[in-house]
Amino acid sequence: MSRTTKEINRVTGAIIRISLRLIVYGAVLLLLYEGVSRGYEFGHSLFYETAAAEEPGVDMRVTIGENETLGDIAAALERGGLIKSRYAFLVQSLFYGYGGSENPVQAGTYLLNNSMTAKDIILTLRDGITEDQMADQAPEEE
Repeated sequence: MSRTTKEINRVTGAIIRISLRLIVYGAVLLLLYEGVSRGYEFGHSLFYETAAAEEPGVDMRVTIGENETLGDIAAALERGGLIKSRYAFLVQSLFYGYGGSENPVQAGTYLLNNSMTAKDIILTLRDGITEDQMADQAPEEE
């Protein structure tokens, strides 16, 4: 191999090494940015709760079966547009003591509104205020 060929191989190898390092650094920065922004969004949804819709919202009937888990309920609420994140709902349920041994999931039909915050939904489900009980508590019209 001539001296010129060795010099070209050395320069080419250096360029390839630098390029690979830049690609790795870029990928790490992208992943770091995504992780921080998604982590912030998740934390924000945990501690600064907002409703899925503005007042007055839409009333929805949610039926919870006997053997449904908290994860099933969270997924159904997210699909129905009542909550924004099922994962934030699951963590908030731990904060408000819903779904544990002291306040297990109670089967029934609940009347929820998409203008309710996740906390309001959790408290309604935890306290077991079903649609039938709401009708019994409603003031009678004259």
